Amino acid sequence: MDTWTSRMTRRNFILRTGALAAGLALAPRGLPGAQRDPLRRPIPSSGERLPVMGMGTSETFDVGEDAAQRAPLADVLRVFFAEGGALIDSSPMYGRAESVVGDLLKAAGREDTVFAATKVWTDGRESGIAQMRQSLQRMGVEVMDLMQIHNLRDWETHLPVLREWKQEGRLRYIGITTSHGRHHDALEDILRRESFDFVQFSYNLEDRTVEERLLPLAADRGIATLINRPFQRGGLFRRVKGAALPEWSAEFDCRSWGQFFLKFVVGHPAVTCVIPATANVRHMEDNMQAGFGRLPDAAMRRRMAAHMATL
Repeated sequence: MDTWTSRMTRRNFILRTGALAAGLALAPRGLPGAQRDPLRRPIPSSGERLPVMGMGTSETFDVGEDAAQRAPLADVLRVFFAEGGALIDSSPMYGRAESVVGDLLKAAGREDTVFAATKVWTDGRESGIAQMRQSLQRMGVEVMDLMQIHNLRDWETHLPVLREWKQEGRLRYIGITTSHGRHHDALEDILRRESFDFVQFSYNLEDRTVEERLLPLAADRGIATLINRPFQRGGLFRRVKGAALPEWSAEFDCRSWGQFFLKFVVGHPAVTCVIPATANVRHMEDNMQAGFGRLPDAAMRRRMAAHMATL
């Protein structure tokens, strides 16, 4: 049995048994009768099912070696996995985040249960190869679950290498990302011409432009979607400051504004996984509950958007 097969056999066993244990022990808080297993969506290219709640690391995990700085992040990871999380997204662009994630995963014994995702963010073939090797080492995984081309940077150079690495078993999935609306036209053109397993972009109740073309295109092309900036960098919380959560949000098992924002995103059928970033344990606990229970349907999502327009 080769290293990759051995690793994945062990990983799948841990994921299955871990999810069962979490389901038996961790009912969604305050949701009587709701499902205990986290909501999952399939990756179209493989059928593998991912929990809809993932985690980003931009800014939040860029800390030093000090134990006092890392302790809250270790608690964040503990809650994330205890509540059924799997996908953690990082990038060389995020300073020390990859290394911090890798160290904390090793300390927690979670190297084999994480769905590790990062990015290549440099120019040139050899520079990209060196950076990807470094990312594997920093995150402490033998095989990267998902490697993405960050913000379309030198994508024509990196894409053939990503395909080679996937064929060789160094990567499981390949993707491409943007966080900037000005790149949407270019991204759409790339997705129409090239094959990817994942695409990542921003989507939230304030920035809904991807509903027009990119989300439908991803669905048509069989591409999984990762959603960044679900809180519009905190802008949505500033908008609702002092406002009461509408009573009708209980109809989709929502108990906070954070869950309101996340469930709106995940309620879109073309969304695979959302990756909010936090260094706060209570925020992580709240975020993860958005991945349980009922989701808003299309009519309810329209109601949510209309309500936000009044605030």
